[in-house]
Amino acid sequence: MKQSQIFGHTLRENPKDETSANARLLERGGFIYKNSAGVYTYLPLGWRTLEKIAKIIREEMNAIGGQEMFMSALVEKKYLDATGRWDVPIGFEAKGKNEKTADFVMGWTHEEVLTAVAGRYVNSYKDLPFAAYQVQTKFRNEPRAKSGLLRGREFIMKDLYSFHASEKDLNDFYEKVKAAYFKIFERCDLKAFYTLAAGGVFTASNTHEFQVAAPAGEDIIFICGKCEYAENKEISKLKNGGECPKCGGKVKMEKTIEVGNLFPLGTKYSSAFDLQFTNAIGKKELVIMGSYGIGLGRLMGTVVETHNDEKGIIWPEEIAPFKIHLIEISGGDADIKSRAEKIYRDLVAGGIEVLYDDRDDKTAGEKFADADLLGIPLRAVISKKTLERDSIELKKRSEKEAKLAKISDFSRLKFE
Repeated sequence: MKQSQIFGHTLRENPKDETSANARLLERGGFIYKNSAGVYTYLPLGWRTLEKIAKIIREEMNAIGGQEMFMSALVEKKYLDATGRWDVPIGFEAKGKNEKTADFVMGWTHEEVLTAVAGRYVNSYKDLPFAAYQVQTKFRNEPRAKSGLLRGREFIMKDLYSFHASEKDLNDFYEKVKAAYFKIFERCDLKAFYTLAAGGVFTASNTHEFQVAAPAGEDIIFICGKCEYAENKEISKLKNGGECPKCGGKVKMEKTIEVGNLFPLGTKYSSAFDLQFTNAIGKKELVIMGSYGIGLGRLMGTVVETHNDEKGIIWPEEIAPFKIHLIEISGGDADIKSRAEKIYRDLVAGGIEVLYDDRDDKTAGEKFADADLLGIPLRAVISKKTLERDSIELKKRSEKEAKLAKISDFSRLKFE
């Protein structure tokens, strides 16, 4: 993509009233546009990154047997009435102009909906287990929408739901999801801690969160520096500087961002919807369930919070909007521009994701500043100086030093 043609552009100043790094850098870089508190538009650069995150999540969910589907965003009152969650003040009620009362809510979760759907198709133990997930927009009446993508009123979530004939089968699948989540976060270059937590409005039992240490985090966890056993402060009996109950290591307190969660639901929802199956000896039993969530925007915001410097974002390669940021410094020289255009066309023809800064109205300094802000993993510069040596200047965003490489060798060197 040519930078002169991209929709959205960088801003010199930080947006007003934004203190979190992800809000400042993503808005300045032209990745997102703030519509309202907690409501954002993903511009082309931001959407490319979000799609990369979604691709990783889909790959790992599919690998453990998850089947992707798509449920309605409007949830009728009857579903949430069945579990007593209609009056939970987290949802946005939806009603027609001529209706006096709301009969729908904008979906903030889908346990009830999918349990009702499953009732049509689950009859025997032979129909179990199965797991289905979606990537969809959720709506939550968040009274403290802040911190950019970390706490929103409208956000994109991957929610996975599993259905089982036994607690053992649920527990086995729970461990598979746990392993898959670690892979997802590792591929996004995040160090996540598996953390014991409360169930909230989802389940009465203890649940688990994946927490990433960050100064912008609103959660507090206690974590063992030796075995990494962790508990959320909300339920923890651990103390900062105390002894780990698992290995005797020293416990420390960390501010963190929650990037994923696992909920062992048991029979809470199957009981409400009378979701039963006939077991191998002909007896009726309630289906046992689990649910598992990851907020894609929050994950993207967490990456920015933990991967930046004073100049801008430093994207991990697997979720960067482009792999290479090609910059031409031509000073109006037609030959330099022509050579840069050819390199750009060759990269595109080779299937390489490249953002080509072809702008004629920007100085070299402005182009370099924008490159640092956007944070694409590899910067490649073509100029009169580099062409005199039949070379291209390469610099990784994560490193300070640049190096020259022969243009003929560029194809081999670009990912080193």
